[in-house]
Amino acid sequence: MDLNKILESLHGALAQDLLEKVQSGEATAADLSVARQFLKDNGIDSLAFADAPITNLATVLPFETPDEPVAQAE
Repeated sequence: MDLNKILESLHGALAQDLLEKVQSGEATAADLSVARQFLKDNGIDSLAFADAPITNLATVLPFETPDEPVAQAE
């Protein structure tokens, strides 16, 4: 098997494993972080539209105003 096929298989397996963990509800915080970075590394991001889960998440976050900076931990 050539290197490109190996990398393609590894990429697909990682994506499938992450998807299964997230869909099952068994993903840990570390799994979610890996999934987030995997998506970012592959140029995947989300546009918020009315019924998108990301829009629902954004509406429940505890920020008073969208322009308010997030406090940094000291």
